[in-house]
Amino acid sequence: MIIGSCEIELVIFGINSLKEKRQIIKSLICRIQSRFNVSIAEVGHNDIWRSGIIGFACVTSSTKHANQMINNVIRFIENDNRAEIVNCDIEIF
Repeated sequence: MIIGSCEIELVIFGINSLKEKRQIIKSLICRIQSRFNVSIAEVGHNDIWRSGIIGFACVTSSTKHANQMINNVIRFIENDNRAEIVNCDIEIF
């Protein structure tokens, strides 16, 4: 069993309140969850307006597949114009 995990720090554009930030983060999390079947949640910077940290994990039988899944999610977030990835920490074990 291989577990792949990733923690992504985001900068969120064009928002003026925590409510707007949470709407964007929640939308992004729901879209990723339904599209890639990973476990995902907001794990940090909960009270900072223009910044957020989301973490996600997948369980698979090969390291190659775990890397592919993580890279697909990262590409999906990069293509979303509402947020930009500032930092990304990947662990596979």
